[in-house]
Amino acid sequence: RGGNGKPRPWRHRWGTQRYPSFSFHPTCLPGKISHPTSLSHFFFHVFQIIKIFSEDGMGKVVEIPADMTARDLCQFLVYKNHCVDDNSWALVEHHPALGLERCLEDHELVVQVQASMTSESKFLFRKNYAKYEFFKNPLSFFPEQMVAWCQETNGTIPPSQLLQNFLNSSSCPEIQGYLYVKEMSRKSWKKLYVFLRRSGLYFSTKGTSKEPRHLQLLADLEDSNVFTVITGRKLHNAPTDFEFCIKPNKVRNEVKELRMLCAEDEQSRTCWMTAFRLFKYGILLYQNYKIPQQRKTLLSHFSAPVRSVSENSLVAMDFSGRTGRVIDNPVEAQSAAMEEGHAWRKRSQRMNILGSPSPLHPSSLIIHRTQLWFHGRISREESHKMIHQQGRVDGMFLLRDSQSNPKAFVLTMCHHQKIKHFQILPCEEDGQMFLSLDDAATKFTDLIQLVEFYMLNRGVLPCKLKHPCTTVAL
Repeated sequence: RGGNGKPRPWRHRWGTQRYPSFSFHPTCLPGKISHPTSLSHFFFHVFQIIKIFSEDGMGKVVEIPADMTARDLCQFLVYKNHCVDDNSWALVEHHPALGLERCLEDHELVVQVQASMTSESKFLFRKNYAKYEFFKNPLSFFPEQMVAWCQETNGTIPPSQLLQNFLNSSSCPEIQGYLYVKEMSRKSWKKLYVFLRRSGLYFSTKGTSKEPRHLQLLADLEDSNVFTVITGRKLHNAPTDFEFCIKPNKVRNEVKELRMLCAEDEQSRTCWMTAFRLFKYGILLYQNYKIPQQRKTLLSHFSAPVRSVSENSLVAMDFSGRTGRVIDNPVEAQSAAMEEGHAWRKRSQRMNILGSPSPLHPSSLIIHRTQLWFHGRISREESHKMIHQQGRVDGMFLLRDSQSNPKAFVLTMCHHQKIKHFQILPCEEDGQMFLSLDDAATKFTDLIQLVEFYMLNRGVLPCKLKHPCTTVAL
């Protein structure tokens, strides 16, 4: 109440004067509060403040309810920043002091995760195309020699039952193989034969023996999470570049309590880390994977068809005579289309002779810089890091300026978890300049046309371009 005893008008406690950012209005949460008089109790006990950073280091303060999941927060950020909603955005738990990071599972409560983080730790908003890739192609994630039944010595899981056995709590698959394990409070590493089961991570004290008396517990799955080590092999003197870590939730900033592990290659590391997630969360991961598909199916009943009625009735026409004629023969229709294409190209050549912009006029060289997949003058190492952070799935790509040739560009893409580079060079034909990455066998007027072509056609690439490597500024 004011000094005159009259009640003050009710105002938002989280107005723009206090936090220059965005927040969730309580009226957007039906059932949470019913009257403004309960707002103070509602705010201090249900809402939490968190800060989220984008790849450029800029942060945004957000007020969220305590029961908000990582998926819901990503959906909100997608909406507020006008991103493409392709269900590939993720919230990343980043620990710069420890050199660790991991993507939160969609069902995890953001406030609960923040409670286990230090003041130096932060959340990142980033693409993660590989979050559920193992559901689409499990055999590439789980090599046959690494997956076995824990009751048998040499038995392997049939491919058709691979994921079912991981998701079924009554089955007993396990991941097995050699890992380099860093000794606690020491700089030395030991190569051990390790087993990952639902009950935890174990190593054998006697070769590859699975007898219970020869197994010792390395880490528990229940109260831990698996992280990627991002500081490189120098900090921990790791024997390979494929380092990962199992961090107990109670550990804040104690490096000595982390269980540091190192695999022989990227596929092995991905297998261990994916199996850890499956063993810990089980069917929850599959439900998280299915939710966007179910929403898409539901919306498809109300959305417009891909092709309209008028588009479905399109036919090839010949207007060369006095009256129009429908071309019924598909071979003749294709020939007419090719002739029209040649005629269009001749017209464009005549226009260039008359002084109109050529295909590689400066204006056409600038337009691609507005595309989400173009990242300018970044280095080869930076492009590797960006693709690795966003998932290493087949068809992930970005384009950048070439560092060795100022007139050229480079297509960087991922295939079979390996990163490959293709140089895009200018070429000349009939006085016109084009771009090509296959020695002028296929020519394009600009980078946008090139990308659109290779998203539909594999050409000389190992696979089609599919997932643009993008960043967003919050």
